[in-house]
Amino acid sequence: MSRCYLIDTNVVVAGLLASQADSATARVLDGMLQAVFPFVLSPLLLAEYRAVLLRPKIQKAHGLTPDQVDAVLTDIALAGILVDPEPGLSSVYAPDPGDQFLWNLLEQRPNLELVTGDLRLLQDSAMVPRVITPRVLIDRIGH
Repeated sequence: MSRCYLIDTNVVVAGLLASQADSATARVLDGMLQAVFPFVLSPLLLAEYRAVLLRPKIQKAHGLTPDQVDAVLTDIALAGILVDPEPGLSSVYAPDPGDQFLWNLLEQRPNLELVTGDLRLLQDSAMVPRVITPRVLIDRIGH
């Protein structure tokens, strides 16, 4: 089973807001849009991307209209692998309850690694080997 990635919302937002096109987050977002590496999405994750990108402060920073945000998300969805996690109780709990759907995906799909800039998630002992930074992903794929 080949390695696949789960891109946290903070990476997508940081990639869109990046002032430097060669920053790790901008390169991850570009890689998603160009389908450079396999990545998984869920309906909940796509909804979270949209909700966060349309927060007034963030929307002001990136300057995209809701239709433009939807166009970017459509391109991401077309390049990604859409999965819906199986319902049920997880044996692993996310440090932030709002991220539990990410942990459910990780638990159900052993080939997944979460790409995030969130230190709490990066340091969670239950998932340490499966949670990486955007820089680690870029170094792996050489994009």
